[in-house]
Amino acid sequence: MEELDTTWLLIDTYTENCGNNKSTMDPALINFKVLYVLTQLCGLTMIVLVGTWIGQHYGGLGGSSNPKLEFNWHPLFMTIGFIYLYGNSILVYRGFRTTRKKTLKLTHAGIHMAAFILTVIALKTVFDSHNLADPPIPNMYSLHSWLGLSAVIIFGLQYVAGFTAFLVPGMRENYKIALMPLHIYFGLFGFVLAIASAVMGLTEKAIFSLGANYSTLPAAGVLANIIGVLYVIFGALVVYLATEPSYKRKPLPEDTALLASNGAE
Repeated sequence: MEELDTTWLLIDTYTENCGNNKSTMDPALINFKVLYVLTQLCGLTMIVLVGTWIGQHYGGLGGSSNPKLEFNWHPLFMTIGFIYLYGNSILVYRGFRTTRKKTLKLTHAGIHMAAFILTVIALKTVFDSHNLADPPIPNMYSLHSWLGLSAVIIFGLQYVAGFTAFLVPGMRENYKIALMPLHIYFGLFGFVLAIASAVMGLTEKAIFSLGANYSTLPAAGVLANIIGVLYVIFGALVVYLATEPSYKRKPLPEDTALLASNGAE
């Protein structure tokens, strides 16, 4: 009988603890997790759809011997690097909030570097596809190209400034504090500019390849429009998750200890 009473006591205690954990769980954190997963699904979907779009409607991928097919690397690598990875590098601090800040800094920089490499390759393929075409196609005349290159330049400057200020030892703490708001603003500005440029690029490609047919909504045009909508949704979710104050990562004890030790040095 005593064993039975003890068992029921353990069950009651476990149930009470579970109830307390649920009641004390931050609702904002629950919302963040749901929206974060939705953001990842949206991002992965747009990558798959871009691959489908260029594979089914534009002949797939190719090298410099076929400039039209080489161009197709451009939307694919831009989507993976300059939109999906760029967005995830922005969210890494909030998405992995229980990880040490030093690790997150290195991860943030690493994802940015991967995004930059893919972006450079994507730029090379688009210039090759123009310069190697017969006859050659002019470069840098459209609004898409102007805004896109501007976004890449901002991205590159951001990386250099962020790496120098927050990863290279020796930068004074007050300089880091002063630079942080600018780093956050121009990071988000560059990302929004990349989204806008990508939407323009999709429209430009659809108009050039489909011509008047675009107005009849062929499969290639519909798919391009859907990808564009996913770009906008992904971008909106990233900006919201990165700017909502209640989703901000709280410093861990080891972060505070690391900061104190750096200050002592």
